[in-house]
Amino acid sequence: MQPSKHLTIAIVINTSWNIYNFRRGLVKALQAEGHRIVCIAPRDDYSEKLQALGCAYREISMNNKGTNPLEDARLIRDFYRLFKEVRPDVLLQYTIKPNIYGSMAAGLLGIPVISNISGLGTVFINDNLASKIAKMLYKTALRIPKKVFFQNVQDRELFIHSKLVKAEKTGLLPGSGIDSTRFAPRPARVSDGIVRFLFIARLVRDKGIMEYAEAAKMINQQFNAQKVKFMILGAYYPGNPTAITETEMKAWEAEGTVEYLGTSDDVASVIAGIDCVVLPSYREGLSRVLLEAAAMAKPIVTTDVPGCREVVDDSVNGYLCQVKDTGSLAEAMMKMLRLTEVQRSAMGQKGREKVCREFDEQIVIDRYREAIAGAVQR
Repeated sequence: MQPSKHLTIAIVINTSWNIYNFRRGLVKALQAEGHRIVCIAPRDDYSEKLQALGCAYREISMNNKGTNPLEDARLIRDFYRLFKEVRPDVLLQYTIKPNIYGSMAAGLLGIPVISNISGLGTVFINDNLASKIAKMLYKTALRIPKKVFFQNVQDRELFIHSKLVKAEKTGLLPGSGIDSTRFAPRPARVSDGIVRFLFIARLVRDKGIMEYAEAAKMINQQFNAQKVKFMILGAYYPGNPTAITETEMKAWEAEGTVEYLGTSDDVASVIAGIDCVVLPSYREGLSRVLLEAAAMAKPIVTTDVPGCREVVDDSVNGYLCQVKDTGSLAEAMMKMLRLTEVQRSAMGQKGREKVCREFDEQIVIDRYREAIAGAVQR
């Protein structure tokens, strides 16, 4: 089901980078149907790229790490003013602050909202005052959207059980979907006998980076360190209470534990050059990194937690380990090391088949089309 008229659809999120890298396929599909897309996000290096895609872009200031109530109250005001000016027919909102404060502003204006809870973040991993406040705000804000998408069953059930959202307005998405032509296997590199593991994530403890570094030390003590490399790709996240520091990273490098690759705008090229992607995360909405790795036919080691286990069939396209358990992680990585190159390749191919079958971008696009049609016709 598609809307019967051309709409102004606003996509609201905490970075322009996120829209460009993860929602581009959805944007193009909606544009192809004649809809006008307005991207509302803080300005970064990708804001102009969104305009080059044919989107209108409107800047909004948003402190993604802050919890100042006065600052957040101003954010409701800023959303209200922007929405009143842009006059969208429907809002597609992602990440915690748009989902909460953007929804509150939209409710005042009577604008239909479709929310996407793409992950619970630190506030739900920790049971503290910040978590209690976040849940209270979600309970208030999620009365407003016409549809609330989740990316795994456990997150949806948690919100429903906690009475944060009504079950009948929820739905499930396979993440942001994967463009399996963009993330496709590349010709194998010439083997040099070195097995390369790659951790890709923001450099915060909740992603399991400490366990990854400790597992690397354990494995180096048991295997020939010249035959295995442990690489890290990702941005520092200063201001986050669980962030690791540049000093910690340099210490790991100095002792030969890991190789830090910095950041990249071409993650696919980095993935193409390694043998296994590792993400020992404490919890995800649905890990984009794992979907990209599997689509490129790379085997995976990850934790048996919501948002990670959905991508891996244990011992089929990767190995699952226990969360916050360095020994379990090291054991899973050593299983991968003991496989032959042919066995790892076969495992990776099983992962690509799974992603193409269950997580294709077109599934996401079709469900958004249906949700948009339902929202604007009510």
